Amino acid sequence: MSQPWPPTALMAKADRACLSARTLLDAGDVDGACNRAYYAMFDAAQAALLACDVALTSSIGKTHRGLINAFSERLIKNGTVPKEMGRLLKRAEEVRLVADYRGDSVELIDARAMVEQAEIFVSAMHAQLASAGGNDDKREMS
Repeated sequence: MSQPWPPTALMAKADRACLSARTLLDAGDVDGACNRAYYAMFDAAQAALLACDVALTSSIGKTHRGLINAFSERLIKNGTVPKEMGRLLKRAEEVRLVADYRGDSVELIDARAMVEQAEIFVSAMHAQLASAGGNDDKREMS
């Protein structure tokens, strides 16, 4: 397996995905906004795991379910990250599956909520990286 991105690079990627999600939402592309919001959260969760020295093995790093389970097991259950962040990540995956693979579009109200939740999640992971000692002072998103 190739080396994972450094946590700060993943957080920069998460910031860009959040900005893309907001742009897509503003343009009326609710499914695209949900996709980008989920990937913002996915990248931020991956960065948080790496910052806490969790090795992203092939089972964790290659599947969405593996990463979400590792996030829950390694960061939620021990209290490092609030439980609400785990709920947001799981819900985002469910909405992304609707947006990407089902025939119906996500409702605008749900897409708005998901983009807002992604912004909250990414901000929380920035704080997590800062508390874990990660060099996370180059945020692209305010």
